[in-house]
Amino acid sequence: MNKRLAGQSETVGASGHLLVCRCEEVSMAQLEQACRMGVDTVRQLKMATRVTMGACQGRVCRQLVESWFYSQYPAARREAELLSQRPPVRPVTFGQLAEGGSL
Repeated sequence: MNKRLAGQSETVGASGHLLVCRCEEVSMAQLEQACRMGVDTVRQLKMATRVTMGACQGRVCRQLVESWFYSQYPAARREAELLSQRPPVRPVTFGQLAEGGSL
């Protein structure tokens, strides 16, 4: 069963929780639980749940996570701890490294 949230295509996992970060399999329930445990910035949310830390490095879910967090906690510090976005990295074999040249 697929659901759409804030323009992103997210999937519902076997446990029935809405997956926000598919790379790290972080559900909306995990984000909510982390916030109940005292997380008060987006960066702390990232460290507590690993959201945006997967293979895509937040390119898919970062905006969704930030939008959700700030809609739940409008008084949260915005400019202090923005989530970083990194380009995805592709795996390199030892053979490619040994050959040198372009990867």
